[in-house]
Amino acid sequence: MNRMQRWLGMVLAVALVTALCAGTALAAEDVKMGVLDPQKVLFNHPHFKATQEKIQKITENKQSEAKMAIDAESDNKKKAEIYQKKREEAALEEQKLMEPLFKQVDTAIRTVATAKKLAIVFDKNVAFFGGVDITDDVIQELKKVAAKGK
Repeated sequence: MNRMQRWLGMVLAVALVTALCAGTALAAEDVKMGVLDPQKVLFNHPHFKATQEKIQKITENKQSEAKMAIDAESDNKKKAEIYQKKREEAALEEQKLMEPLFKQVDTAIRTVATAKKLAIVFDKNVAFFGGVDITDDVIQELKKVAAKGK
């Protein structure tokens, strides 16, 4: 789940940077802002569950590989290196599997925001007040795109 937390943090950072860069645009009264729950969007992505299952299998395989290699090694420093290497391999595989989902979520957010003529979209957890909640619209867009891809 570390990758998801980093992604959510990245979404928040992008939203804040965008808000700072769009300061003059936000001063206009007709600017429409959107909000969404990125975690809910990701968890409801049509391919999220299958991707998580693949990640779980990879993690289990890397743990098994690490255990076998560590059990065969007597040097504690080398054991630590093996463990760290297998963790890095698992994290890289997770990143490869999750990246297409992140790109699809980003595209869906942009599609919905454009259709609703929203100037900016924030993580709803950082918005104190207001904004059009597009969470369910983004989830529907992801489902629509996934259905076309089948």
